[in-house]
Amino acid sequence: MFYENAVPMSASRHADASVEPGTGYAFASHASAVPIMAVEFLLAATEYAIVFTPVGDEIVPAVVLGLRNEQNLYLGQDDKWKAKYVPAFVRRYPFVFSASADKKTLALCIDESSAGFNRAGKGQALFDAEKKPTDYTQRVLKFLQAFQTHFQRTQLFCKRVKELGILEPTTVRMAGPGGEKLAVGGFLVVDRKKLREVPAEKLAELAKTDELELLYLHLYSLRNFSDMKDRLIGSLPAEAEELGAPVLNVH
Repeated sequence: MFYENAVPMSASRHADASVEPGTGYAFASHASAVPIMAVEFLLAATEYAIVFTPVGDEIVPAVVLGLRNEQNLYLGQDDKWKAKYVPAFVRRYPFVFSASADKKTLALCIDESSAGFNRAGKGQALFDAEKKPTDYTQRVLKFLQAFQTHFQRTQLFCKRVKELGILEPTTVRMAGPGGEKLAVGGFLVVDRKKLREVPAEKLAELAKTDELELLYLHLYSLRNFSDMKDRLIGSLPAEAEELGAPVLNVH
């Protein structure tokens, strides 16, 4: 997602390279959802619908960004992000870690196709005159290291949630303009009834690790599907019909 030409950063290849900040988020224009870390739930829950998405045998938390495929309702026409909180998955671009074949080491990579990447000295240099990483590059590295740590913690949280058996496939449905039927699915949400049936000792363990709070933040966040309906209306021509209220179908 996002990355078209990510290559490992090195002094030999990027000694004259810079990254110009403030070039916008056009790279995320086709992202209808992005992963988030458990540590982000508190900030994300006020503006995004947080869901769980199946990835192979695992599940990953994500924020829904659009009601149609390849639609991002949180991106303005000026390529600015239309929310107070921007997910870390988005903020880390154009940088990313790449794992070695044995997955024991990580290499810092940069997408040379990103709008901010340049060799004209615009923005933040990646290496100094002595071909050592600049303070900017060091900050990027620390950010991605923290991202990786939280990613691993989130994997453990998701593993425990899956083991509880409280997730159900869900589809959000609403009526669009001109009778269009919108349906957003392929994700999982916590079933409140199943959550209430979790044994007391298991709930106590979740509460002790603050993971029970994360589950309730997830449930609270689902109200933001209504906000997404309003965002979609705002992106339509003025004469477009009003959308019907979203309906959550758990099945």
